[in-house]
Amino acid sequence: MKKIVLTLVAAGAAMAATAAEPVPTQITAAQGWEIGVNVGALTQMHNGPFFGQMRPTVGIHFGKQISPAFAAGIESWWGINTSTWRGMEHSSTAFDNSYTGVYGNIDLMGLFGGATCTPRMFTTAISLGAGLGHNYMNGSGDWNYFATKVGLLFNFNVSNNVTIKVQPSILWNMSDVSVRQTNVAYDVNNAMFHLQAGVAYRFGNSAPCVVPFDQAQIDGLNGQINDLRARLGNAEAANATLQSELDACKAKPAVREVIREVEVNNRLNTVLDVFFHIGSSTITNDQMPNVERIASYMKSHPACTVSIKGYASKDGNLEFNQKLAARRAESVKDALIKRFKIAADRIQAEGQGIGDMFEEESWNRVSVCTLENTDKK
Repeated sequence: MKKIVLTLVAAGAAMAATAAEPVPTQITAAQGWEIGVNVGALTQMHNGPFFGQMRPTVGIHFGKQISPAFAAGIESWWGINTSTWRGMEHSSTAFDNSYTGVYGNIDLMGLFGGATCTPRMFTTAISLGAGLGHNYMNGSGDWNYFATKVGLLFNFNVSNNVTIKVQPSILWNMSDVSVRQTNVAYDVNNAMFHLQAGVAYRFGNSAPCVVPFDQAQIDGLNGQINDLRARLGNAEAANATLQSELDACKAKPAVREVIREVEVNNRLNTVLDVFFHIGSSTITNDQMPNVERIASYMKSHPACTVSIKGYASKDGNLEFNQKLAARRAESVKDALIKRFKIAADRIQAEGQGIGDMFEEESWNRVSVCTLENTDKK
C-alpha cells in the first residue's frame, strides 16, 4: 500500500511539472558568456573608390548577456596590409590599422518579445561601441585616435550554443575633427564602413529556465497525499483486525471430524461435517479426510447417496454468506466427483444460508454431509 501511495504522489508531481510551461529566470553572473571570431572587409567612405580602398580584417570578441535585451563585451579587429589610404605608404607590419573597444548590443526581439528558454533561430540587434583606433604607417609615423561605431547585428542560432553573426557597421574617427577643421564629428569624411561575419560559441543558455510552481496544483497534490494517507491508515487498521481474528482462530483447537450415527426407520444415517475457514469455500488439508470417508463409504455401498448442505456463520453481510454457503456445498460435491470419482447423480448439494447448529460460531462455517443408504437391513 505504501508503494501505491508513493507511486501516485510521484505521478501527481510529474503531471504538475508537465502542466506548467518553463519560464526564463534572471541571468546570473556565471551564465550567458560567449566568445567568437570573425572576418570581414573595411573601406573608407571618402577619398577614393569604395571598393578600391577595401582591405580584409580579422577579429575576435568576448561578451556577456546582461539581460534578455542587452549584451556587452570587448572586441578587437585588425586590417590586413594590402593597400594605402590617402596616398600614404604601406605599413611595415602585416596590419595597416586596428581597433579595440567596448560594445553594447540591444536585441530588438528580446526587447519587444522578452526572454525565451531556448535561443531564437534568428535575432536582430543594434550595436553601439567606442574604443581606440590605431594606424600603422611607415615613415610618417603611427597614430592613435578615439573612435565610435554604430551598426546592425544579425544572429543566426544554428544550435543552443553556436551562433553565426553578420554585422555591418560604420566607424567614425572622432580625433580627426580638428585636423580636418570641421565641427561635424559624424561626418562621412571621418567614417569607415566595416562588414564582419563570424561564429560565436555561447557557454550555456543565456536565459536559464525553471518550471514555476502553481500553488493550486500544490494544494491539490497535498490533498491527494492526505487522502491516500487516510486510506492507508484505514487499510492498516482493517489488516490488524483480520490478523487478530486469524490469530484467534489459530489459537482454537482444530476440529477434525464430528460423526453422529442414528437409526431412523430401519435406515443407517451417517453424518460427516466438513469445516471451512472464514470467508472461504476451499477444503483445507485437515478436512480432506472427512471427504475421503464419505467417498469410501459410498464406494462400499453402491446404493448409497449423499445430501450436502452448506452453511455460513453470521460474520459478513447476508447476501455474501448465502452465496458462500452454496459454494461450500458445491466444493464438497466437486471433490467427490473429481478426486474420488463418485457419480454426480448420487450427490445432492445446496446452500442453506446462515447456520446456527453449533454454539461455537466458527463451527457453523460447514458443509453437513448426510449419507443415506437405500439398502434395507
